[in-house]
Amino acid sequence: MKRLATLLTAAAISAGALLATSAAAEAADCRRGYFCVWTHANFDGMKIEHSGDDHWWEGDMFKQDSSWANHGVSGPGVKDHVKVYEGRKLLGRVTLCLAPGQEAGYHGGANDNGGSHTWTSGC
Repeated sequence: MKRLATLLTAAAISAGALLATSAAAEAADCRRGYFCVWTHANFDGMKIEHSGDDHWWEGDMFKQDSSWANHGVSGPGVKDHVKVYEGRKLLGRVTLCLAPGQEAGYHGGANDNGGSHTWTSGC
């Protein structure tokens, strides 16, 4: 009986963790198939949405990025990861790389450092 109670408790805890993860993954308002960037942390401020590459972030977003969401669609041979580069034209270091479904409400090393991004097959 103790073993059954332990298993049920473990299952309940696992289900709770799964629900918490799912809720967090849906935190950002970003359409399916898009990569979104906000000027403030926690998906606030001005937002831009991209379904493709952008090698030249405009003035309002250039070096003003503070949160990111990759709601790209996965599939065989699909470039579904997003790399954010420090400079325009995909130059400089990669400040952030997000897998499909991954979101970052804030990242100290990437904050206010983005200049361009590209969809890629992996990080």
